[in-house]
Amino acid sequence: MTSRAAPLRGVLRKMKTVLADPVGYRLPVGDECFAVDERIGGTLSLAFTGNIFCIACGRKTARSFARGYCFPCFKSLAECDLCVMRPHTCHYHLGTCRDESWGDRHCMREHYVYIANSSALKVGITRSSRIPTRWIDQGASEAIGVFKVKSRLHSGLLESTLAKHLSDRTDWRKMLKGDPAPVDLRAAAERIIGQAQPHLAALQKAHPGLGWQRLDEPPLRLSYPVARYPEKITGLNFDKTATIAGRLNGIKGQYLIFDHGVVNVRKFSGYEVVVE
Repeated sequence: MTSRAAPLRGVLRKMKTVLADPVGYRLPVGDECFAVDERIGGTLSLAFTGNIFCIACGRKTARSFARGYCFPCFKSLAECDLCVMRPHTCHYHLGTCRDESWGDRHCMREHYVYIANSSALKVGITRSSRIPTRWIDQGASEAIGVFKVKSRLHSGLLESTLAKHLSDRTDWRKMLKGDPAPVDLRAAAERIIGQAQPHLAALQKAHPGLGWQRLDEPPLRLSYPVARYPEKITGLNFDKTATIAGRLNGIKGQYLIFDHGVVNVRKFSGYEVVVE
């Protein structure tokens, strides 16, 4: 990792995070990674060179799919399959996974079903090994695990059941306007699970092999390095504006918050930029 002011050229990847108070952020650019949170309050420039490279195979591509992949990889890789976005449709058990070794590493692993407070309360899932990274990437100010299950499919089935009573979406514009009001997450979880009991019973009946462990863990509180939240949210896009530059006011989720707009770094994974 480096903290540098000299120009740096390379392919963007999603920001790496460090659990701290506030959360620490490292921006990967090519083979280097610098402490972008140290630039808050100063100026930062990211200039898109016009080159896009697949984050899986490295092939140069005219267009990026699914946040960083070329079209052939998008159509063939397991991590680009529809079930990644809709985990309750996981088909590993049917023997039709695009890559069983990938499924073994990512899907057939212990998962958590959680409730997070980002733009508002939401339900979500993640591998246990990705806590709290997943919560940070979503810009949650607090989160709590509510169920632990043995696979991604099982977590997806539980998530879709709880989503009948609680949103599974984050309003990114609202999330970037400031921190939501604190919530008693333990009490909220008990209330939502209570409301969902008929649906949970039906789910258990429809999937006899589905088992879950109810968790009783303390919530995790998160704070972000933001000097000033924007009053108006303006999304910045390298495809429309080649150079995004200005005063960096903060970082939250996977967003860089400039004085004139915000950019989702993860969305532009694979884009080659010059950073100053």
